[in-house]
Amino acid sequence: MSTAQGGGAGSFTGLPLPERMRPRTLEEFVGQAHLIGQGRLLRKLFSERRLLSVVLWGPPGTGKTTLAKLLANHAGARLIELSAVASGAKELREQFAQAQDQRRYYGEETVLFVDEIHRYTKTQQDVLLPAVEQGIVYLIGSTTQNPRICLTSALLSRMQVCQLHSLTAGDVETVLRQALLDPERGYGGQAIEVAADAWSLLVGYAGGDLRKGLHALEWAIGCARQVGEGTTAVERSHVTEAIQGVAGQMDETVLYDMLSAFGKSLRGSDSDAALYWCMRMLTAGVDPRVVVRRLIVHASEDVGMASPQALTQAVAALQAVEAVGMPEARIPVAQAIIFVCESPKSNSVVQALGRVEQAIASLPHAVVPAHLRDRHYPRADDGAKTYVYPHDYPGHYVAQAYLPEELVGQRFYEPGELGTESRIHPRKWEAGS
Repeated sequence: MSTAQGGGAGSFTGLPLPERMRPRTLEEFVGQAHLIGQGRLLRKLFSERRLLSVVLWGPPGTGKTTLAKLLANHAGARLIELSAVASGAKELREQFAQAQDQRRYYGEETVLFVDEIHRYTKTQQDVLLPAVEQGIVYLIGSTTQNPRICLTSALLSRMQVCQLHSLTAGDVETVLRQALLDPERGYGGQAIEVAADAWSLLVGYAGGDLRKGLHALEWAIGCARQVGEGTTAVERSHVTEAIQGVAGQMDETVLYDMLSAFGKSLRGSDSDAALYWCMRMLTAGVDPRVVVRRLIVHASEDVGMASPQALTQAVAALQAVEAVGMPEARIPVAQAIIFVCESPKSNSVVQALGRVEQAIASLPHAVVPAHLRDRHYPRADDGAKTYVYPHDYPGHYVAQAYLPEELVGQRFYEPGELGTESRIHPRKWEAGS
């Protein structure tokens, strides 16, 4: 149980808790040590007060907007914030003109922060190119989508990609406790007690999204009953009420237990159970991408070559989530789950990988056979055995060794007996044939 007592929220009164608790310095920032730790890229930019055009890619609530603001402020630059949803080419050109004036008359650099930059069309992204290339603005884009897919190669080549990760449960709890105790921006001015099981539910509900966790804490405090002399006691029931019951029992431990049950149901060909665990998680507010990513892995791990279309179905389900959104996307997700469950099962792909890894561990420096080496330039071994072109032979196949000499004849992939795999007959050949 945690208690907060002390001063008041002061000038921050009226702002949502996530905005009040936004880090003001890099030292207050929690998480993303791979980017802001000592010697890391963003830490160097801060220490040198230097600017760079970057794409901040990561899940919601991980600090993308905060990092953009800190970078601009620390470098003494003018910050312009735009949303790709509500702005277009006209607004961009206006900002470029203002940035040129700021530099010309005041010697001030401009950072253009574009939230959800993946929403810009190719044409709008092309408008950004000359301004970034000529240094008119330093562009910082934030996105939850893979920038290598959603941004043009021309724009991406002019920017540094920085991937942010979901915060750990420990990171989320650290900031929530800071919010409870902070006398200036948080609830340090009030006597607030939060029960241990309420903390667990808050952290699990956040799911690595700090903004989501801070909102939930603020709502839970609002729902809490008053006890004693001015003490607000936040119980688990208040958290459940605050998030409108959608979290249920979905703290972190239960979430992983449900993901495990979901995966085992897929492997066990139980469509009913797999659908049940999926919907339990989605109803509890779990990001559907978390569930579908597990589905994609199991489509290869437990079905694999016995029914290769299972992987296609699972990937299509993720695309449906991205393109359609919830709740409609639950229908194609359910279809993919049923397909994976009802498909014949095989773990031959996983077993093949395991055998290959063992072979590499035992022979880490096996050389490439001479007849398989690159022939685009003269080599000392040009007189070696010649590579045989399979398409010149009936059935587009000819017996030929492709593994290092020490591994010739080794079998890694062993087809199963069900589904498509029952029709696969790997060809064998003798060494040197």
